[in-house]
Amino acid sequence: MSSITGRLVKGSMWLSLSRAIVNALATLSTFVLAWYLTPADFGLVALATTMLLIVDTVTQISLSEALIRHKAPDESHFSAAWTLNASRGLLLGLLFAVFAYPAALLFNEPRLTGVMLALGVSILLGGLINPRRIMLQRDLIFWQEFVLAVSQKLTGFVAAVAIAMIYHSYWALVIGTLVSQATNVVVSYMVLPFRPRITFRHMKEFFSFSAWLTAGQIVNTLNWRFDYLLVGKMLGGSALGYYSLGSNLAMMPTREATMPLTQTIYPGFASIRHDPARLAAAYQRVQALVAAIALPAGIGVAVIADPLVRLTLGEKWAPVIFIIQALASVFALQTLGSLVQPLGMAKGETRLLFIRDAQMLLVRVPVMVVGLVMAGLPGVIIGRVFTGLFSALVNMILVRRFIGVSVSKQLWANVRALASIALMAAGVAVASHYLDYTTDKVELAKQLVVLVSLGGFLYCASTFMLWMLMGRPEGPETEIQKILGKIYSKVRPA
Repeated sequence: MSSITGRLVKGSMWLSLSRAIVNALATLSTFVLAWYLTPADFGLVALATTMLLIVDTVTQISLSEALIRHKAPDESHFSAAWTLNASRGLLLGLLFAVFAYPAALLFNEPRLTGVMLALGVSILLGGLINPRRIMLQRDLIFWQEFVLAVSQKLTGFVAAVAIAMIYHSYWALVIGTLVSQATNVVVSYMVLPFRPRITFRHMKEFFSFSAWLTAGQIVNTLNWRFDYLLVGKMLGGSALGYYSLGSNLAMMPTREATMPLTQTIYPGFASIRHDPARLAAAYQRVQALVAAIALPAGIGVAVIADPLVRLTLGEKWAPVIFIIQALASVFALQTLGSLVQPLGMAKGETRLLFIRDAQMLLVRVPVMVVGLVMAGLPGVIIGRVFTGLFSALVNMILVRRFIGVSVSKQLWANVRALASIALMAAGVAVASHYLDYTTDKVELAKQLVVLVSLGGFLYCASTFMLWMLMGRPEGPETEIQKILGKIYSKVRPA
């Protein structure tokens, strides 16, 4: 295992632990809040959050990526980055507050004014985060990320759940976000002390790298958030609540299963960007490992969505079952090309990434509109399935351009995972057909245990058998074998 791969794996172990805790808290928080709040409550906050993300991204300067790629950033670079972020946060917070009331009128939702005013404070807090923390990622040091992620999620979880249980109010979602953001700011200075000073040096240097990347982020956010505004305006708050929660739950298994690896990838790729052969080999190894983890996580949740939703959320959330079934599968399949983003950033190909995002926007928006007009919310979901699969193909074509690995080779590197996941999905689907429909919580829990155990066995067993039949080639299985070997060597008795 190369030193870069080894450092990525070590960093991933830290992030795996943090993501395990964060994932557990996020899942528990979602389920608890879903019991105490209504779909309309989720829709209201999702609408405000979508506008927040669009405004935030439209003005985003990719300072973190610029600092990672810089050869030797000094204190003046960090102070300049802090000045830019703080100034931007202040201006956006004020802008968000000014447009709070007009937005409430536009969407005919009076409660939106107060929510947007509160989230304006969140933008301001976000601009005060310590910029030096990004150097921990550059140096592939991730234990501080563990402290930041866990503390942020834990405080937000406690605040949100407490308010939801006491007041049954949508403010639980808003205050949870504010508390998380405030914690993130405070802890960022505790784990890596930094005293910023106001300076506007290095502006040209930052903008020269960030221009195309920022443009791509603007288009990408519009691409993936336009449908939230569309659903909220055309179908109302309750439909947006189902759509928002369903999308979040569908994304969660893939995101949480792969985040420990994907968060370490850009710094790793950037460090070897001048060695094309090594970069291509590293990409193929990491991508195959990410897909081997993401496919069973995402598609596994899709095939057990029915009993899972009825057990954890209750019958009032039944409409999200179809959303999870459709989108969780697509999110998992998109990992076949999703690492093109850090790969392109490492190679400085931000202009091509922007062109990709712009092309996807031109494809996705009409498909979403047509889907909604023809079939309502299910039409939007079907549109996302189509555009998601198309996006995966486009990303794989870009990978070929960046590092010369053909689409067929990229698919072949994942052939065992794809075959195994197909067998797993078929087996769980057949087993589900023979299980009796029930609303009893105990029986639903038993059914979930049976289906999860069956799915896990089918995926692992078929992957291992295919690996053996193919002569134990290099791939995710060997990477996992090496990781387990390293762990065993450290914990075994002397």
